[in-house]
Amino acid sequence: MAKKVVATLRKAKDQVKLIRAIKSPKTGHYSFREEMVPKDQLQDALKRK
Repeated sequence: MAKKVVATLRKAKDQVKLIRAIKSPKTGHYSFREEMVPKDQLQDALKRK
C-alpha cells in the first residue's frame, strides 16, 4: 500500500497547485478554484481565464 502512495507523490513533483480567485457577477463574493498543472504549462495556465 505504501508503494502506491510514494508512486503518486513522485508524479506530483512536476506539478504545481494553482489557486484562482473568481468573483461572482451576481453577488460580488469571491470563490477559489484549485487546479493542478504541470510546471512546464504554468505560464499558459496563468494566461487562461
